[in-house]
Amino acid sequence: MTIEWNLELATGNEEIDNQHKEMFKRFNHFQSAYSLGKAQNELQKIFTFLDEYVKFHFAMEEELQIRHGYPGYAVHKEEHDSFIHNFKKMEKQLDSSGVTSPLVIQANMALVSWLFGHIKGTDREFATFLTNSLPMKKA
Repeated sequence: MTIEWNLELATGNEEIDNQHKEMFKRFNHFQSAYSLGKAQNELQKIFTFLDEYVKFHFAMEEELQIRHGYPGYAVHKEEHDSFIHNFKKMEKQLDSSGVTSPLVIQANMALVSWLFGHIKGTDREFATFLTNSLPMKKA
């Protein structure tokens, strides 16, 4: 199952949207590998990607929130922290048990939920705030 980026997921912030698109691309690559029976290497790759990239992405969003006085910062950060915590639990499962069907299903569900729920909700709320708080550019 691949998931496609669409305008309903756009935050309106080009940098954030491009980072989200990269997350979709990586997730879809993993899905393709899984459907071809090549999940072993790809699950480890997506976990490595998430470990590095998501932390970078979250830090960038949180820095913007602090800089612009976003009132939803605490809730947004809590969602980020929760995702990282859940991801770390899955990573420990991968390290101890290897790729298992339940772990692949759990990772799929967590990523799909995150990509649609967090991006479409929490991130869009922040992007709307950010757009409204930035001064208008003069033509």
